[in-house]
Amino acid sequence: MIRLLALLLCLLPVLGGGCSHTKPRSSGLEGLRPVVEDFHKMVRWGEYRAAARYVVPERRADFERARRELNDARDLSITDYEIDEATLAPDEQHATVVSRIQWMRLPSMSAKTSTVTSQFVYVNGAWLLERQSEGPFADALR
Repeated sequence: MIRLLALLLCLLPVLGGGCSHTKPRSSGLEGLRPVVEDFHKMVRWGEYRAAARYVVPERRADFERARRELNDARDLSITDYEIDEATLAPDEQHATVVSRIQWMRLPSMSAKTSTVTSQFVYVNGAWLLERQSEGPFADALR
């Protein structure tokens, strides 16, 4: 019984060590892709507060305020998106993402397709959206 207990005590750090290891976030494209995908998914489903976590802090309040003032929870519908390309700057701290977003904002009944260029920056171990041209969020992210 004592041998079994001693064996378990010896194995515990080895077995538990694998659980404590977390994959470090990457400043490269492999770290950027999930952030871009999450941001697009969140705005597609109207989860603007969650999407705001991916916006740089100095623009986050403007992004959230614009969503409220434009009544985006009620009036904005993003019907589809496609991420076309992502390129990393030579400093590996900035990236450009080009995507196509199909959207409509009431009272207009016309669907729009915008080619959106997004600028991301790697800050404190995380990719954050800094700017966006065109599309439904350009108002707060220019």
